[in-house]
Amino acid sequence: MSKPRVGLLYGDAAGVGPEIVARAMIKEEILEQATWVLIGDERIFQRGAEVAGNEMKYQKVDTIDDVDPAKGSLWLIDVKSTDPNDVEYGTLSAASGKAAGDNLVYALNLAKEGKLDGLTYGSMNKSALYQGGYEFKDDIHLVASVFELESGFSEVNVMNDVWFTRVTSHVPLKEVAENITKESVLESIYFANEIVSKAGIKPKIAIAGLNPHAGDNGLLGDEENDIIIPAIEEAKENGVDAHGPFPADTMFLRLEKESFNTLLAMYHDQAQIGMKTLGFSKGITISGGLPIVITTPAHGTAFDIAGKGIADSNALEESLKLCVKLINNGYK
Repeated sequence: MSKPRVGLLYGDAAGVGPEIVARAMIKEEILEQATWVLIGDERIFQRGAEVAGNEMKYQKVDTIDDVDPAKGSLWLIDVKSTDPNDVEYGTLSAASGKAAGDNLVYALNLAKEGKLDGLTYGSMNKSALYQGGYEFKDDIHLVASVFELESGFSEVNVMNDVWFTRVTSHVPLKEVAENITKESVLESIYFANEIVSKAGIKPKIAIAGLNPHAGDNGLLGDEENDIIIPAIEEAKENGVDAHGPFPADTMFLRLEKESFNTLLAMYHDQAQIGMKTLGFSKGITISGGLPIVITTPAHGTAFDIAGKGIADSNALEESLKLCVKLINNGYK
């Protein structure tokens, strides 16, 4: 079987992305898994390598058509998108946001043409993207726009073989309850079931309640009885191994004790706080529901430590490995 061809971007040039890319792409266990195509400004990749204290051994080409897997596993397309003089480590800017968006769109168009099998990128800053002209609430909506998708996609996080997703994601907390409907919960259950199944895993889904103590039989809110439970029951009738709703404060205890491999939260922090507490340097984000495999580290741009040479590349490395694994499993 031929190795997949995977694009790799550093994300926001002002964050830790360039450094962790440089740390990951000197490791033979990573390099041997795919034909990797670095996409971005060569000067930023080199600056990241200087911070990391190493040197990536890549071959530079003008276009992806010049990449020859028989001659090496690491290649670079210099799109000259970012003047390092315009981007200061640890500083949010329109320049770095625009460049991050430009690099991503360039790579996605290669994927649309069938020239990349998957994509992994370092973390991006939503505000920088927005200031740079990419007026989306997050990067997955930017990705979806390139593929002309309006629905059916969502972020999925993976850590320690557990898959995490949510009914609402990047919305203000005050708007969460109004977005919890039977339809949105049921759609999210089916989405989680489909995504995990495509990874070759039989889903067993634990579903969180919205209110404290999962509503306490209606004493602390009606959403569980009126919305979430009917959605779960309908999903069960259609063959989904779905359970709940469970109180959110004990969800992570149930994952291990009751052998759940999938968690569906009602809103962002229900899942993210627990996941990142258990393993901040291990979390991976998959952009689910898209035509190609896309993975990123679950952490942010880490502006506070950018350029200091202390960034941990483990989450990026896990993202790269999972991207290859999913491609090889035929995940779409």
